[in-house]
Amino acid sequence: MNLLPRYTHIVNPKLKHTYLSFDNEGNLVIKSPKTSQHYIEQLLLKKSDWINRSREKLLQKKGKALDFSQQAQLYYQGQTYPLRLIEQTKKRTTLIFDQEVFLLYYHHYDEVLFQKHVDNFYKEEVKQFVPLLVEKWSRQMDLTPTNIRFQKTKRQWGSCSGKNVLSFNTMMMKLPQDVIQYIVVHELAHIQHKHHQKSFWKLVEKHIPDYKQHVTELKKYTT
Repeated sequence: MNLLPRYTHIVNPKLKHTYLSFDNEGNLVIKSPKTSQHYIEQLLLKKSDWINRSREKLLQKKGKALDFSQQAQLYYQGQTYPLRLIEQTKKRTTLIFDQEVFLLYYHHYDEVLFQKHVDNFYKEEVKQFVPLLVEKWSRQMDLTPTNIRFQKTKRQWGSCSGKNVLSFNTMMMKLPQDVIQYIVVHELAHIQHKHHQKSFWKLVEKHIPDYKQHVTELKKYTT
């Protein structure tokens, strides 16, 4: 007897096809036009091997969402550091990083609040670290963005708008420094080339000859 995996089904009449994907926690998500339950079940049986392989690959990625109830670790610049929760009498929550361990002091156990403090740590770090890299590579590549923005996103590590505004995911501070540097060069290259064709990659390679290694490393991480 084949057991169907648990999933969330989102019906969108505007879709023409059925799509399978996973959220950051490894939960299966199905998006489709209106269709029968029988069709969904048959699709899941047909794709069962792919679903299992893809979920396993996702769960092995670095930098997954934190489970504060377990012994958690935070990624910072490509290294892992333990996260220790310390209950205190002071009615406030504070996250401290001492270069060896993250210490999260709290009065009331609140995982949503804990995650906000972690997100804020990454945000403050990226705002200090990345602009210096952008300035450095902007001079070297002779490509200047009109602005730099930072926000937490689920899909992209970075982007370049049609008006040459660079946006960076605050979660990129999980990544090794050389991978962060690659992302900066990648987005700066989009100022000149608004595509991923050969000329774009040639420009990236001119400044980071081993960029393919960084692309491979980047795929090991989840936002």
